[in-house]
Amino acid sequence: MPQPAGAQTIVAIDQGTTGSTVMVLDGKLAVLAKVNREFPQLYPKPGWVEHDPEAIWASVLSALSAALAESRTDPKSVAAVGITNQRETTLLWDKRTGEPARTAIVWQDRRTADRCAELKAKGHEERIRALTGLVIDPYFSGTKLELMLDDPALRARAEAGTLAFGTVDSFLVHRLTGGKVHVTDATNASRTLLFGLRSLSWEDELLELLHVPRACLPEVKPSSAIYGTTRGVHGLPDGIPVAGIAGDQQAALFGQACFAPGEAKCTYGTGAFLLMNIGAEPIASKCGLLTTVGWVIPGETVYAFEGSAFIAGAAVQWLRDGLGIIGSAAEIEALALSVPDSGGVTLVPAFAGLGAPHWRPEARGIITGLTRGTTKAHLARAALEGIALQNQDILAAMQEDSGRPLARLKVDGGAAANDLLMQLQADILGVEISRPAIIETTALGAAFLAGLGAGVWRDKKAILETWREDRRFSPARDRRVAESLLAGWRAAVGKA
Repeated sequence: MPQPAGAQTIVAIDQGTTGSTVMVLDGKLAVLAKVNREFPQLYPKPGWVEHDPEAIWASVLSALSAALAESRTDPKSVAAVGITNQRETTLLWDKRTGEPARTAIVWQDRRTADRCAELKAKGHEERIRALTGLVIDPYFSGTKLELMLDDPALRARAEAGTLAFGTVDSFLVHRLTGGKVHVTDATNASRTLLFGLRSLSWEDELLELLHVPRACLPEVKPSSAIYGTTRGVHGLPDGIPVAGIAGDQQAALFGQACFAPGEAKCTYGTGAFLLMNIGAEPIASKCGLLTTVGWVIPGETVYAFEGSAFIAGAAVQWLRDGLGIIGSAAEIEALALSVPDSGGVTLVPAFAGLGAPHWRPEARGIITGLTRGTTKAHLARAALEGIALQNQDILAAMQEDSGRPLARLKVDGGAAANDLLMQLQADILGVEISRPAIIETTALGAAFLAGLGAGVWRDKKAILETWREDRRFSPARDRRVAESLLAGWRAAVGKA
């Protein structure tokens, strides 16, 4: 049945690295439609990754049109549009026409590694970390933008204020509003190396260091606000508020309703991305974590620690594609459950080095404890344990830095559907694991922020009442097994 006229729905745009997803929800969080459209990845040279901004926009429009049709939603019933996005990807476009000035440089791109090394060698890292909460790395937007503006013609336009810089959210808002608005939110701004964590504004000191003219920067707004209204968007009537923006990992933190300091979420994808709410004051990490803006909503600024494990679901893919011991990723749970434990085997999935809190890019994967009795089932179980043990390292660092015990861990992402992995995670951490009914929490966070901005929900309490749990995993009472796994893990990490 079509949605009745006047019923409020929210459109959440989740613009990711390989595709764009549009989800349509009602005010009770019923998912009316979810559509994904992929777009091409561009690899001009080794280590370079680019996107065509027009391809991004086309994928969003295609997903939007299909999702509205699938949901049978009257477009006039859409109360708000929210956006969550791949972070750090850097775009330039003409403010008047909206035409991209060049291809986007994607967050994965490493071409500014030499410039980052130069900034470190000149002693800038400590100051940049103090101002931004970030480390100097090609991952972030600042050195990407500096490189783009090495083109004299683009620099002249940027200095004249006719060229717009933005992360993907900013570009999408510009397009959605018919070119009327050039904004970003504080979560995305906090990933640029140009934005002060405490000042919540662009820092002149950093703009000067990276040779970025202020005239090309977007206005920074809260994560929940009416930035503008739709204008000339195929499939949507004019006048719908664009009312929520957050970078993907911060959107997941908000979508998981991690509203209390000490609450954390882990998104299990190719890697694992962990964020912990640390409250209203930024805290400098001593354990190798990033400090970032969690969200800004009217009357509240929340900060977060962030730590990432480079390999999570990719370890399961390796067992499937590299070793051939499973035919599909879904088979790993049954195989791992066929043995009571990993038989003393420890697998450190450092295939791309070790991330937070170790930061050892030279580390490589290692398997220890093999015997003649080791089977593929033991390897499968050890792989799942390795994913959970990596997260233990990151969460232990978060607790040490914040001085707060982990209240509970909320989980999402594809691998969160693996019940054994979730139980292992609860046992190793010694805290409860909470899996939500809607695991597309990045899109859900964008919907919450947009609905908050447009008045669908009056406050966070109303959102919390709407958020629903699917299942909770309680830790085993006997900690001896977990302690044994942790001891084996620490020894193996030292050898990786």
